[in-house]
Amino acid sequence: MNSKVNFTFNGTQYSGEEGQSVAAALLNSGVTSLRSTRFNGEPRTIFCGIGICFDCVVKIDGVANQRACLIAITEGSQIESSQ
Repeated sequence: MNSKVNFTFNGTQYSGEEGQSVAAALLNSGVTSLRSTRFNGEPRTIFCGIGICFDCVVKIDGVANQRACLIAITEGSQIESSQ
């Protein structure tokens, strides 16, 4: 059994399973929008799930343009929507 991992997304506390990607943990927690488009503010979420489309980019612990579908959540991570 995997252990729980606690992290924040846009200041709200969430938890997921150790080894889950950021995108999977957020989707499993009911978060359906990871960022908004620059010009029209349209919500974006995980699309391809394999790191090719870049629709799921977020900022993780201050590092921008991280693909949420490829990076595993870690205890205490601070994740933010990309602008």
